[in-house]
Amino acid sequence: MKRVILESPFAGDVERNIKYARQCVRHSLSMGEAPIASHLLYTQEGILKDEDEEERRQGIDAGLAWKEVAEGHVFYIDFGISRGMKYAIDYATDNNIKIEFRKIYDL
Repeated sequence: MKRVILESPFAGDVERNIKYARQCVRHSLSMGEAPIASHLLYTQEGILKDEDEEERRQGIDAGLAWKEVAEGHVFYIDFGISRGMKYAIDYATDNNIKIEFRKIYDL
């Protein structure tokens, strides 16, 4: 399986974005990938608070640390590109990580 860092919007309409992120993880798995979606993992109750800027950055950076073993960085953009996703795009670009933009449905 190809290991990928998976990004999708989280902030804003959080309920919608969590549902969407789960669909993205399922899509990635269906493509034979092993995705890490840190924004789903680290924002769970009792882990990190997305509304706390320091904890939010810690979660983003923890997800990006997977670059050492990831074979790519996939961005699901049906709902656009969030501020956190922009940070991850810049990071991937600066670290020569392969980037792929995807959509799973037409809005």
